[in-house]
Amino acid sequence: MESSGRPRFIALGIVTALAVISLVISLRGDRPPVRQPVPQTQAVQPGGEPQIVLYVNQTGEKKKIRLEDYVAGVVAAELEPQWPQQALAAQAILARTFTLQKINYEHGVPQHGADASTDPEEFQAYDPGRIIDNVRKAVASTRGQVVEYNGKYVRAWFHSNAGGKTDTAQVGLDFNQEPTPYIRVVSDPGQQVAPPDEKNWQITVPLARVRDAARSVAGKDPGAITNASVVKKSASGRAVTVKLNNVILSGPALRLALGAELMKSTLLDQFQIRGQQLYITGRGRGHGVGMSQWGAYYYAKQGKSPQEIIRQYYQGVTFTKAYS
Repeated sequence: MESSGRPRFIALGIVTALAVISLVISLRGDRPPVRQPVPQTQAVQPGGEPQIVLYVNQTGEKKKIRLEDYVAGVVAAELEPQWPQQALAAQAILARTFTLQKINYEHGVPQHGADASTDPEEFQAYDPGRIIDNVRKAVASTRGQVVEYNGKYVRAWFHSNAGGKTDTAQVGLDFNQEPTPYIRVVSDPGQQVAPPDEKNWQITVPLARVRDAARSVAGKDPGAITNASVVKKSASGRAVTVKLNNVILSGPALRLALGAELMKSTLLDQFQIRGQQLYITGRGRGHGVGMSQWGAYYYAKQGKSPQEIIRQYYQGVTFTKAYS
């Protein structure tokens, strides 16, 4: 966890709003991990290309689909299909890793009895109607390839634009369920090439809506809001915690409660009351964890390979074949 001339974002890198809020987290939050691998489903048995069960959110149907076809639909939805193949291929590797990690350790989307969902708030964006030859070639060039750390699939987070610098999973997603030492905190060139509304943005939110969002996150009513401030920022400048009246909230959780498409990031420059509105300005789009999609675009234009692009954002990882 967004397109039209720019990558679709679901931050998330993937993740339901309810799960994230329950963990007091942010966009593209993640479902709590199962500590030990669950028994492998038919979708991830060793051998050839897996077939997964995809829940189609728009219709409620479940259908079987080959994993590579699913990955192509994710890449086409997440990025502009005409982008350089190296960027599309990097996205394909992460989308494939994201899917297999979820299936292996979290039963996919058990609420639907499926391995994956077309709802970006639950899983990843998916749009097979956007697949073109450029996407097919990028996916085929990485067939079966995944990212691992110490022999396990990484949590393959990605986002649209880091706003100049990425951050840890703890900061960007309020994710503390397990260590993620493979996530790098780096300066990101995506801000140089992202569209204007992702570089800098501003919003006003009615205070009644802010109050409702705060109540949903904190579990208590802050009252009529008269004061708003950022309490703690990370080294990258992201709002770790904010204060509304006397209630302190997770910045990522408030973002998700207000709506990730509205409050595009927690990399905030202004956070203040103006009349009956909460006025917020910020930079970037997404949670800022893992691969920046606009950063991938920049690096692809520089001639970097898909693996080199991923290593800009993930450290100590290996690339392996999950299937031939």
